[in-house]
Amino acid sequence: MSRVNFGAKPLMYPQPVLIIGTYDENGVPNAMNAAWGITTDFKEITISLSDHKTTDNLKVKKAFTVSMATEDQVVPCDYVGVESGRKVPEKFAKAGFHATKSEFVDAPLIDELPLAMECRVKSFENGILVGEIVNVSADESVVTDGAVDITKVKPISFDPFGNAYFGIGAKVGNAFKDGMALK
Repeated sequence: MSRVNFGAKPLMYPQPVLIIGTYDENGVPNAMNAAWGITTDFKEITISLSDHKTTDNLKVKKAFTVSMATEDQVVPCDYVGVESGRKVPEKFAKAGFHATKSEFVDAPLIDELPLAMECRVKSFENGILVGEIVNVSADESVVTDGAVDITKVKPISFDPFGNAYFGIGAKVGNAFKDGMALK
């Protein structure tokens, strides 16, 4: 096998497309697209963020939501990633998003995105946000037999090689308690 070297870059699959929801000091909702995030414990998420309107809001409200971007909402999810909330204060509404206040934290749930983690800021230092996951909520439309159904959520992944979004795809197997059996 012959390999092509790309150097030291943050390139990995799948890369979730996370939409971070916050309120500003006046209660105006804001959203931004962030692809560099991962759950780092059973009740913790870590996201790499540079300086944004969202980070200003995190410092004020100490709370945020993390919604999974979906195939059905790829255009508005991309929009909130390329447009600045500092330049376009009504960015959330222009994306076509509507907010419902979380019952658990002082942050907006995005009505158009059916799956969200509701979080409190544990720390935010050197561009690394660590959040305590207080609740996970899902719209009833994506729940089957009491569990979130990925085929109904239709989350997307960011392709850092091609700068594009892709649907997650089809089920390829079941995870077993002791792992999948090798043949």
